Amino acid sequence: MAESSRILHTALIPNFSTLTQKTPCSRSQLISLPRRSTVRCSVSTTAANRTIPWGCDIDSLENASALQKWLADSGLPPQKMAIERVEVGERGLVALKNIRKGEKLLFVPPSLFITADSKWSCPEAGEVLKRNGVPDWPLLATYLISEASVMKSSRWSNYISALPQQPYSLLYWTRSELDRYLEASQIRERAIERINDVTGTYNDLRLRIFSQYPDLFPEEVFNMETFKWSFGILFSRLVRLPSMDGRVALVPWADMLNHSCEVETFLDYDKSSQGVVFTTDRPYEPGEQVFISYGRKSNGELLLSYGFVPREGTNPTDSVELSSSLKKSDKCYKEKFEALKKHGLSASQCFPLRITGWPLELMAYAYLAVSPPSMNGQFDEMAAAASNKITSKKDIRYPEIEEQALQFILDSCESSISKYTPNSFSGSMDLDVTSPKQLNRKLFLKQLAVDLCTSEQRILYRSQYVRIRLN
Repeated sequence: MAESSRILHTALIPNFSTLTQKTPCSRSQLISLPRRSTVRCSVSTTAANRTIPWGCDIDSLENASALQKWLADSGLPPQKMAIERVEVGERGLVALKNIRKGEKLLFVPPSLFITADSKWSCPEAGEVLKRNGVPDWPLLATYLISEASVMKSSRWSNYISALPQQPYSLLYWTRSELDRYLEASQIRERAIERINDVTGTYNDLRLRIFSQYPDLFPEEVFNMETFKWSFGILFSRLVRLPSMDGRVALVPWADMLNHSCEVETFLDYDKSSQGVVFTTDRPYEPGEQVFISYGRKSNGELLLSYGFVPREGTNPTDSVELSSSLKKSDKCYKEKFEALKKHGLSASQCFPLRITGWPLELMAYAYLAVSPPSMNGQFDEMAAAASNKITSKKDIRYPEIEEQALQFILDSCESSISKYTPNSFSGSMDLDVTSPKQLNRKLFLKQLAVDLCTSEQRILYRSQYVRIRLN
């Protein structure tokens, strides 16, 4: 897996121009899926039973040798790593020989990148999307499905065959699973928002383009299930390359590298070698798994995009979103709310709380929340410091109300802790013991939720006793 793009915009699809022209395209080797009923823009409430007819099990090495041979034949230079089953990530790249610290690895050439400019096996389909200004994310999602559907006719067939049939992604969690297992976590709301974004994007494409070109985009292939798969692949594998002006791409082979919180090296394009590389920041012996960093992300963010939670205490950049609100009974509620609104904030705000402390913005917000009417002349200064859009004068101090502000933060922590109830992880789970795969999935989801909530509670508990503020 590689670092995914950091932002999925709420509106992924712009308004398209009127669609009139229809262009035929032969799909003689098309793979068909069962036809689905109309999908509404909401989180599904039942687990999907359909299996994507391409890809492989997430821990399978069945197609690994074919992928490596195809990559070598397509211009990938000899490698010091190979795909193997691993303890962290199920599949990963393992050192074949000694690798030094500071050594550059991979050298994947641009000819092996999948980007918005990649050649389509069905060029008419690509032309329709580009003519109508479809952004990179949904264009790439559609491209993956299109190439997968023609299988051997696509130059990417060996790569697609090695991709997981069902990526580890919160896109595959049902609404009831999100409500139950992540009830107290702010990641639940972000997961619901992301699912709705993906569903809305598919619905927009279906209504504006796919329904107008049914020969190019048949519903048995381009449907909600296949889009869930393709977006799951993009969230977990798409990499943003800083040295190529932030261009996003799927980089086969490089995306087999797993994340470690203990390394800081990342993928980027190397202009001198003209390929995607990373520079090791530690040595590796033969048989050791080689890691990169997916970025300084919290455990919740890693679960949201990649479907895993690091072991407790191993992620130094872990954080939890702390929700805080002005009291409506405050005599100055209206004035404080207007001050926050002026600086792009609302009466209820979330701030990242880390194991090392809380941000200055949270302290400024707490000052505002507890300040008496006599300090109304400072409301604007407090609200400005609470906004992350302001870069100067964040470290404001009001000694006369500091104790009350600290207590406000600790009370907010206590309120958040109280939402993590044991009931979320006890009682009947509606497990189908006749289906081992479904049973394993339920237990796996529960364990991920327990791991995430444990790490979030750990930060909240620590914040109750340690008053540290970030500089």
